[in-house]
Amino acid sequence: MAPNFEQARKQIYEAHDEDPNKHVTSSGEQLPYETHYSQKMESYLAKRAPDASDILKLAICGQHFRRWEVPRDQFPMTKLGYHSWRTHLKKRQAKLIGEIVEQNGYSAEDKQRCIALIEKEGLRQGEPEVQVLEDVACLVFLDDQFDEFKEKHDEQKIITILQKTWVKMSKEGQDMALQIPMTEECKALVVKALSG
Repeated sequence: MAPNFEQARKQIYEAHDEDPNKHVTSSGEQLPYETHYSQKMESYLAKRAPDASDILKLAICGQHFRRWEVPRDQFPMTKLGYHSWRTHLKKRQAKLIGEIVEQNGYSAEDKQRCIALIEKEGLRQGEPEVQVLEDVACLVFLDDQFDEFKEKHDEQKIITILQKTWVKMSKEGQDMALQIPMTEECKALVVKALSG
């Protein structure tokens, strides 16, 4: 069976479309949140690595696969609880997307590669595709989630998160981040974080 990228991607989006959480677009249209998030991830991947492999594309597409099924409050509302939740999600998402990859004719090696990407194995060692995935996730945060995030946290926490986000990105990712249109308030916070 030859690998079927389109069918694998379609299966991922069919699950995204079940997300009960909604995102309201600028035109007022309601989209399942994970569908919106995945579209954003894919659009930034196309800019950051236009010749990305099928496996990287599927890992990007399934980055938050069925995340809504494991709410944050299922884990203790502490820093440790937050990290446990994130680790659980990452492993669960990687396993489920790995199964879709396998079902659609990709090799066992491809399946393991996809799992490693979603689990971000090798990020600190500078693994190129994992770095691209991290860049894309950071760019989507800055473009799509930062404005809402800053409303919920004090300035010091926002600056700390921005600084942590910045160091996780490659030079290419950072250059792209500086091109993202932002409100004056968001821009000011970014400037403050980068000069700190």
